[in-house]
Amino acid sequence: ERQRFPEETVNIIKSAFTGGVVGWVYGGLPAFYHARKAFIERSHGELFQNRADAVQSAHRAGLRSFIRYGWRWSWRVAIFVTIFNTVSTGLSVYRNKTAISNFAAAGAFTGALFRMHLGLQGLAGGFVFGTAFGIPAGGLLMIMQKLAGETLQEKRHRERRELYEQKLAEWQSRLSVTDVLGQMEGNAQGGLETERARES
Repeated sequence: ERQRFPEETVNIIKSAFTGGVVGWVYGGLPAFYHARKAFIERSHGELFQNRADAVQSAHRAGLRSFIRYGWRWSWRVAIFVTIFNTVSTGLSVYRNKTAISNFAAAGAFTGALFRMHLGLQGLAGGFVFGTAFGIPAGGLLMIMQKLAGETLQEKRHRERRELYEQKLAEWQSRLSVTDVLGQMEGNAQGGLETERARES
């Protein structure tokens, strides 16, 4: 109706991007330090042109590991966060309320989905881990919404009410224009009938 994406969709996209960045940093930084340290330990016998060349070579080795291992963590965390937020947002919109149970269910579903390739035991473990992750994550999100002063449901209800009032005002203004036009037409017809009566 407003020619834009719903705020829930925008929030899912933002959280996916943020999750990807956090995953990249989480996986990439330890890999960077480890690869740099390993390169320094391995390269004691190598000849370098100068100290700057040696430092650059160590940094390049660390950067390659940062990109490689950061990417591995990045896409996994981004997908996990996207699925979690999609399920929890879908439940919140469907039930028209935000509750811890929505986040617990989203965490359980996402954890089970990520571990189902390990069999029934992995599925159960992912379910438990996801539920244990979803409850505090949901509590934190609910606290942040409360601190912001307005939950997503309250904002959605307010925007719907404002849109309804705006459309009602537009409809009433069109209706009043139609009434004025009807009165003018009636006056014009009455004037013509009076003129005809005078002529006859």
